[in-house]
Amino acid sequence: MITGMFIIILAMDLATKYWAYNHLREVRSIPVIENIFHLTYVENRGAAFGILQDQRWVFVVVTIATLIFILWYLYNMEPEIRLLRIGLNLIFVGAVGNLIDRIYLGFVVDFIDFRIFPVWNVADMAIVIGTVITIAVIIFYEKAIEKGL
Repeated sequence: MITGMFIIILAMDLATKYWAYNHLREVRSIPVIENIFHLTYVENRGAAFGILQDQRWVFVVVTIATLIFILWYLYNMEPEIRLLRIGLNLIFVGAVGNLIDRIYLGFVVDFIDFRIFPVWNVADMAIVIGTVITIAVIIFYEKAIEKGL
């Protein structure tokens, strides 16, 4: 389960959140491309898009249950479905990154701000990409097996 991809993504997530926490917290936002892309410090105490604010322990318990299920599924699934393994690993590492924030800080640090979408972080990117891959594999399961993906 602990792969190079896992370590790299988790390290990127933790390092960028550490930077945001220590450098953006005071200034709040730095425009990189004015009105298009900013680095904006946000303490997300909810779930996706800030829903269910201040339900920290609910998110911790649900995340741990999800991580256990993903581990179980990865251990028991057929090895030839590589894309599904990649998708689930991305979801797993993103969930771990945000779980670390929730446990140690009580909130998730978000800072990537494209102004047309809620502010997010590297862990959120991993979760979204992993979810898209997982859904695509589920929808196209038969074709993926035939092609050895």
